[in-house]
Parts: sequence; structure tokens; C-alpha cells
Amino acid sequence: MRLRLSLPAPALSRWPPPSASSSGLSGRLGAVADPDQPLPVPTNTVVMSQPGIPASGAAPTGLQAQNGAAPASGSHYSNGPVQNALMSSQVSVSQGYNSQLPGSYPHLIPAKTLNPVPEQSNSGGSQTLSPLSSYQGPGQTLYRPPVASNPVTPSLHSGSVSRLPPPTSQNPAATPMPSGSFPPGANIPPPLNWQYNYSPQTNHYPRASSQPAMSGNTNLTNHQYVSSADTSLQNNFIKSGSTPPLVSPPLPTTFQPGAPLGPPPTGGPPPVRALPPQKSTLRAVPQPSFNSASKQEATPQPTNKNPTVSRSVGYSYPSLPPGYQHTTPPSMAGMPPSSFSYPSGPQAFTQTPLGANHLTASMSGLSLHPEGLRVVNLLQERNMLPSTPLQPPVPNLHEDIQKLNCNPELFRCTLTGIPQTQALLNKAKLPLGLLLHPFKDLVQLPVVTSSTIVRCRSCRTYINPFVSFLDQRRWKCNLCYRVNDVPEEFMYNPLTRVYGEPHRRPEVQNATIEFMAPSEYMLRPPQPPVYLFVFDVSHNAVETGYLNSVCQSLLDNLDLLPGNTRTKIGFITFDSTIHFYSLQEGLSQPQMLIVSDIEDVFIPMPENLLVNLNESKELVQDLLKTLPQMFTKTLETQSALGPALQAAYKLMSPTGGRMSVFQTQLPTLGVGALKPREEPNQRSSAKEIHLTPSTDFYKKLALDCSGQQVAVDLFLLSGQYSDLASLGCISRYSAGSVYYYPSYHHQHNPVQVQKLQKELHRYLTRKIGFEAVMRIRCTKGLSIHTFHGNFFVRSTDLLSLPNVNPDAGYAVQMSVEESLTDTQLVSFQSALLYTSSKGERRIRVHTLCLPVVSTLNEVFLGADVQAISGLLANMAVDRSVTASLSDARDALVNAVIDSLSAYRSSVLSNQQPGLMVPFSLRLFPLFVLALLKQKSFQTGTNARLDERIFAMCQVKNQPLVYLMLTTHPNLYRVDNLSDEGAININDRTIPQPPILQLSVEKLSRDGAFLMDAGSVLMLWVGRNCGHTFLSQVLGVENYALIPQTMTDLPELDTPESARTIAFISWLREQRPFYPILYVIRDESPMKTNFLQNMVEDRTESALSYYEFLLHIQQQVNK
Repeated sequence: MRLRLSLPAPALSRWPPPSASSSGLSGRLGAVADPDQPLPVPTNTVVMSQPGIPASGAAPTGLQAQNGAAPASGSHYSNGPVQNALMSSQVSVSQGYNSQLPGSYPHLIPAKTLNPVPEQSNSGGSQTLSPLSSYQGPGQTLYRPPVASNPVTPSLHSGSVSRLPPPTSQNPAATPMPSGSFPPGANIPPPLNWQYNYSPQTNHYPRASSQPAMSGNTNLTNHQYVSSADTSLQNNFIKSGSTPPLVSPPLPTTFQPGAPLGPPPTGGPPPVRALPPQKSTLRAVPQPSFNSASKQEATPQPTNKNPTVSRSVGYSYPSLPPGYQHTTPPSMAGMPPSSFSYPSGPQAFTQTPLGANHLTASMSGLSLHPEGLRVVNLLQERNMLPSTPLQPPVPNLHEDIQKLNCNPELFRCTLTGIPQTQALLNKAKLPLGLLLHPFKDLVQLPVVTSSTIVRCRSCRTYINPFVSFLDQRRWKCNLCYRVNDVPEEFMYNPLTRVYGEPHRRPEVQNATIEFMAPSEYMLRPPQPPVYLFVFDVSHNAVETGYLNSVCQSLLDNLDLLPGNTRTKIGFITFDSTIHFYSLQEGLSQPQMLIVSDIEDVFIPMPENLLVNLNESKELVQDLLKTLPQMFTKTLETQSALGPALQAAYKLMSPTGGRMSVFQTQLPTLGVGALKPREEPNQRSSAKEIHLTPSTDFYKKLALDCSGQQVAVDLFLLSGQYSDLASLGCISRYSAGSVYYYPSYHHQHNPVQVQKLQKELHRYLTRKIGFEAVMRIRCTKGLSIHTFHGNFFVRSTDLLSLPNVNPDAGYAVQMSVEESLTDTQLVSFQSALLYTSSKGERRIRVHTLCLPVVSTLNEVFLGADVQAISGLLANMAVDRSVTASLSDARDALVNAVIDSLSAYRSSVLSNQQPGLMVPFSLRLFPLFVLALLKQKSFQTGTNARLDERIFAMCQVKNQPLVYLMLTTHPNLYRVDNLSDEGAININDRTIPQPPILQLSVEKLSRDGAFLMDAGSVLMLWVGRNCGHTFLSQVLGVENYALIPQTMTDLPELDTPESARTIAFISWLREQRPFYPILYVIRDESPMKTNFLQNMVEDRTESALSYYEFLLHIQQQVNK
């Protein structure tokens, strides 16, 4: 018997108090129009706060434009015709390596409502209401009665029995599997390793193809994206008069529950214990009274067997004349077929009333695939890895709703069928959560400039494609179900130039949309873009030579920094003292000011240290040219990083902005000084791995920075232990990022120099949002309890993001707080309010809609295994820090055991021998085994502590697609590339070789194999590889002539070389970081790294995939 520790879901009153100084909440937070300030509403209405709501009853604060994008054209309009277009399509060309490729789609992302609880805030990358140590998932055996009627909060359970048997190897002691387990209710981040095909045309979304999903420019849908500026195309979507008239008498569109699609689960549906409605301090939103409106919506149709549904989605209403119908956008010629249909641009959507039978027949995106219901015996069918990138499951929704749904690259849920009750979620033992990539580069982003931003008066949800229009004048919120009035200005559609069609407005046709916020949304003028660079110039730093690379990159990209005429820039250098640089206009050369009192740092001449970039550009360029030579002879070995950060904070506090810190060693002087904690001989053995910070100085300073709208990005270029566990807090809690270049040296490690230069280009030129806040809302009955990512949590559910960048991902865990039996659909909405680099306030909104399911079989059918694995990885990082690494490992293993045990006992009718899993979870054991072998969680002494901490930082901050690629790399055979199945992008032909299993069984000595592990590419060349590949691609005559340290392929005038280079370049272009390519021979030192990524093979301290499956089977069949 395995023991499970479970804690009852904590009440809000038991939130842990902020663990750092509250100063992070003070200062200039008010500079952003406070999203928690309610709008004036009737006295009987409780207002739900949300990001972007202005204070003092003004309209919500707007979000700022994408960096570098021109403001949307069009003026505010009031009643009557509009003279200028209301909506401008903003094309933001992805910056970085993929500038030639169209970016990702503007699909929508859901947001949720958490009602704020006064005087509660939590800080940190992973914020949770419950103690981090209680990881128990919803479905564990509980040996402690639940408290009151609260659903059990998913948590990791601990037990001593589920440890993995150590492989029979030389180091059995290093393999213990932790006994903890993620409770079934734990929410898991969405999967990351699927991807879309690119299309050379920016106004098209290519369909899903076999490429891994990459950041910034992947697109998926078979619908043409209509540029909002082109009204002719948009009008083509609506053929007036071509629709049959509405059924008489007209009925409001209501989605009524029908029989589940596909065969019913064998053995009958599991009993579901309905949770009684709970009174929770979380619910500040009043129950809306629907009166006659809801009665009208519930009018049964003659054929409907379940007429009592009062919550609906859709836009048709009885009083509208006929003349609109389900219109399908033109299909994209030349695109491969795709099973996904995500919306791409404004599309007409109207619903005729649907009865239960009609709805049921057409609702299934999942059940139409017979293999979705298939049961797999993994011991007989181990090789389930598809040869093309794994795609996310399509929610089981009516096609007209799914057509408008948010792109899963932006918003993804671990379960595409939401369980009706927490009891059902607990029974499935699967985590429930969302994974977001809210600021992702998009090729097309509908931007609305309007004097009226329509939001629910109760919960503050933004109007979206999943609300219901009861008639032309009233709409019902899809999150709290309140009936709202349609403002007069909203009646006019600027795209069709028709009055009386609010359901065809762009806000109701796009799940991802951006609003230009009017001036009343701002409490003060938007801040200017401010960039401060802080350089370590100690002897160790000068030795690495990094200053040459960084200063040269800055010189090259100075004109490309996102900003406008208000952009400011400044520089600080430090060793045992702090050096400021006056760049005042009129000086003939930069002036250095040295502050040697590091105990009481002050700012000399503060008005001349952050200067306008345009006015002082020549002085800035002079400084960047001379800086690398200024310290070449230094003998100063000390590093006063803490005092330098304090000085930088004081300098930036008045404005906010971005601080970029470059550090090469352990800080040794002043506040924040650290001592070495890593014993080289006990690197990761141990009972004692130092994953927690050794001081709270960096966290407290980060919270102060967050309060003043300053984010800190840390670049660590070090060959020695630098205590990243402590230093990383400065970025984690200020919404910054960590970049790590181990053993950086300009001569000894030139490949790192190239990587730094490429990544700096992306870092300096990508879009950026300043003084941002984000809130996630969800349909009434669901609640969010834990956040993962880099931010500070303010007012219980509002994430403070001093900077937001397009390469950051976030995850949240959720629970079912109230029974969802009276609704068929739930929605999630994220709203991100930010200031663009052009000084505009903007609100980017993503909305996701998912069906509610009532049987365990349907829950498993809609499981998104990549999202589940990603969320579990985030939870495991927290568990490693709060408990231990072994507990986190045990919890990962138990997550697999528990969910498959639940499936076996509650869904399968006949108990067959073997390891029986639902088709949706066929890769779950493989992905968890890959996580156990990932640098964050692996055992053994080969991982340096800083490298492990950096891997954990990446887990918490990377979008799902990159996390999955790092965890389970893609392996391709590349010595026989052909044009068969290739894709064409910008007149380039990109081969698409099949993905192979990660096992040496798939290697052969007569081939060449490329492993894409996200941040690194490894090309292994077999000893007997054909002469054609050696000569035509590598440019050598025989195997022995391949250089030991080859990191680039020569550009040869051969088709083989062109194909190989095109494929590798395409892989690199799809991500924001620059993966180094290593060409590996049998004798290469990198061969060990290559083989360590063979997840399915046994290593010294970890089981093979088959052994792992046997262990899982043994535990499941107990």
C-alpha cells in the first residue's frame, strides 16, 4: 500500500503572506491604471476586477501596441457612421532569426476570473494558495477527511512504495525514485512539441504539418486569414441572401447537451458525486438574474431531449432577419490537409438553432477519429511515437465554435474536456491546468481602436466569440452569465459598414484580439522605453572577452532597439567599485564617475546617466567602442554585484524599464555577497543539493524592482559555480529572464561567442511590453490556485509583469470549485495590459472555449499529453525546491501510475494482461521517463548545480513547445534527405524527414543522424557513413578527416548540402534562442551528451523505456 499525503484545499484566508518585503507592491504600481478598480455599476452589482480596468470608474486601461507596430489607424467613433476603419490589422513581422517566415496566428487565449481577496498577495514564479509541499492530485486515496465541502486541491502525494527499482548498474544508489506524486487534480501545462507549417503569405494560416512547433512564426489552420484592412476579402465571407431563413418561430441559439459521441465507456459511466454549491470567499461575482432572458433561451425544441439548458454560446437571435449563414472562408490552395481548424481573422459566424441531435452529430472533433477510443497495450505496442510532430487534441466542439477557438500555441489546456465536478477530476487522477504564450509574435493581429471596449459589467470579461447575443441589444457573458446591454457604438460594424450587426464585429469574430486603450484608461502618460546595461568588469570578466561581443552587438543593433524618440539608455560597470557614465549632450566624450562606497550607494548626477538615445547617440557609440579596452589591465578580482544592482534600481526607479545585467562570477563584496556551496565531487549526489537561495537579498530587490516597473534580465557567463539558485531570483520575481553561457571564453569556446551574439540580436530587437499586468479569468465554477512563470502575484490573481517578452510562457493550475452540470461549455480568457515601445497602451485578449464532460472515458479521451507533461514539469520544479529532488521524481512516476490505475479500474470493463492505456495517454510514460532524464530532475553527478538550476528556470519560463523539445528531442536521419514531402517557404525547399525513436536501435553506422534538443543540435556521423554525405555535405574525403570540433557545415554547391543546410536553418529559425550545431564522431567528447538524450535506452542511473513500462505495469496491476 502506498501512502498519500493530502491536504484539503486551503481557504483563501490561509494564503501564505508575501515572503518578501511589501515594497514590491508600492511605488509606481499605480502608474499602470489599476485593473482592480471597478467601473461604476448599479448598486446591486458586485464588480469583478480585471486587468485593464481604469481607476476612478474610467474604462479599463488599454494595452499598448506591439513593439514597433504602427498605431492602428482610425479614430474614435460614436453613434452613427464611422469615417475611419475601426480595426487595423497589425502585421508584426517576427524579429530574430525567423524574420522571413510568417509568425504564428492571432488566435485567442482564455482568461479566468479570480475574485480578489483583500490584503492577500503572493510573490514568486509559482504562486499558490496552498503550501507548495502539498502536491496531491485530485484522485488520490485520502486518509484524511476533506475539510468542509472544499474540493481537494491537487498536490503531490508522498509515499514510500512507488520507488523505481534501481537498474542493475554500477550506481544503483543514485537512482531512487521519489515517492511523491502529483495528485490527479493538479493542473498541467499544455504540450509544447507540436508545430505548424509556415506559409510564405502572411495572410494565410498554413495547416498543421509535420514540423515541430516553433516560436514566433508557426501557423495552423486551413482557413484564410483575412487582413482586417482588406474589407473586400472580409465581405466575401458573408454572402447576403444566400442563407435559408431562420426556422419559425425563431429560437435563440442554445447548445443543448446531447448523447456523448462515440461508443459509451464499457462498464457504464462511473458514479459522479455532485459537489454541493460552495460559498467561497473567491466568488465576489453575484449570481446574475436572467429572468425572462434565460427562460427564453431555455425554450425546448421539439427534438431536444434535454431542454433545461440555460447557458448558451452563439450569436444568432430571433429578431435578426435572415441573410447570414455558416460561411466557410476560402480554403488555402497548396496546403496539406489538416485536422485542425483554428480561426484566422474575422469570419462570419451565425448559428441557426441547433437541437441536441444535430449538435451531437456534429460536435466531435475527437470521436470522429476511431483511434481516439482505442485502448493500447504499451508492452506490445511500445513504438507509439509518431513520425511527424505530435499535434494537440482538438476539443470536441461544434465546428462553428472550434473554427473561432484560440490557437493552442497561445492557450492550451491539459484536458480538452473539462470534468463536470472535482470528484470526477479526482477520479481521473490527471492535473487540470492551462499553458499560455500570451505575447507570442503573431503575423496577423487584429487591432481595434474604439472609444468603447465592451466588457461584462459584473466579472469584467471582454466580449469575445463565445458570448451569446439574446437579441441585438443584449448579450450574455460566457464566464458569469450576466446579461449585459450592447452599447450603441457597438451596433455599427466598421468592416461591413452595416448597422445592427454586433455579432459580426471583429471583437466577436476573433479569439485573439488587441485593443488600443483610450486615454481614460491611463492614470499617467505611458513610460518611455528605458534600457540600462550593467557590466561586470572584474579581472575574471575581462579574461572571458565577453565585453567585446556584447558591445559590438549593441553597436550593431542600436538603431533596432524597440522604441521611439523618447527611448533612454544608460550604462553601469562594476568590480569592487561602481562606475557610472555621464552621456550628457554636449560632452566631447563619455565621462566616468566612480563610487567606491558600496555600503551606501548613491547616484552621482542622476540627470545625465540615463539619456535620450537619439540626442546622445554619438556619445553612446563612443562609449561602446572604448569600453572593452578600458579594463584590459585590471587586477581587480572582486565583484560587488549587489551594490551595483542597488545603484541600477535607484537610477531606474523614476521611470521603470529593462535592466540587463552581465555577470561572470560569484558576487564577493557588499550586500548580496555569496559563498560557494557546490562540492565538485558531490555535484548532484546528494542528499543535499542546494536548489534554494542562500539569501533573500535578490528576491527582495526583485520585488522592489517590480514595484517600480523594472525587470531584470541576467546573463551569466561563467565557468565556475556562481550560485544561480540565488542570483536567479532577481529575474524570476521581476518578470525577467535568465541566460546562461557556461564556460564562456572568446578564444577557448568560440561557439559560445556565436551563440551569445545571435541571442543578443534577438534579445535587443524583439518586441517588448512595459509596465504590464495580466489576469486569467475562467467560467464560474472553475478556479485557479497556482501560477508558474516569472512574475510577481499582486492582489491574489493579478500578475505583475514590469516587462513582457514574446518568448516567455506561463502555466496555471486549476480546480473545479462548483459543479458544472448545468453548462456544456466553459471558457478561459487572459487579458494582458501593457505599454508598447511606441508608448501606446494596449490590451491583448485571448479566449479559449472547451466542452464540459460527464464521464471518465471522455476525460481521458480529451487528455493533452504534452500539456500534462509540461504542467507536471512545472509542479516538479516546485516540489524539488520545497521538498527534495527524489520527492519530485517519485511524484512524476506516481502521476503516471495513478492515472493509468484509474483508467484500468474505472474505464476498462475487462481486465486484460499488459499495460493498458487510452490512446490519448500512449506517450505519457515516455514523456515522464524523459523528464526523469532531463537535466532538471536527473540523478548522478554529471550535472553541475548551476546547469541544473538553469534547466529548472527554463522549465518555469519557456513556452510548452520548447520545453517538450528540450525534454524529448527529435531525432532525424539526414544522410538521405529528399524533396519528397518537403515544404516550400519563401522559395526554399525544406526537407521533412520522419522523426525517429530515441534509441540506439534506430542508429546505424552507415548513416548520419541529427538530434534537435532545442538549445543544441547534434549531428552524429556513423563510422561507415556513405562517401556521398561526407564529401557532398561535410566537405571531407573520409571519416577520419572530420574535425573533432566541427560546429558549422560548409556551404557546398551540391543538392545534398543545400537540403541539409536548409533543414538545419529552418529548425533554427523557428525558435528565439540559437542552437549550436555539433558534428560528432565516435571519438568526440560530445558523443556522451548525444547518447544521454537517448531517452528509451538505459543509463547508469535510469531505467530503459521497457524497464520503466514493466515497473509501471507492476504498480498499476497491484
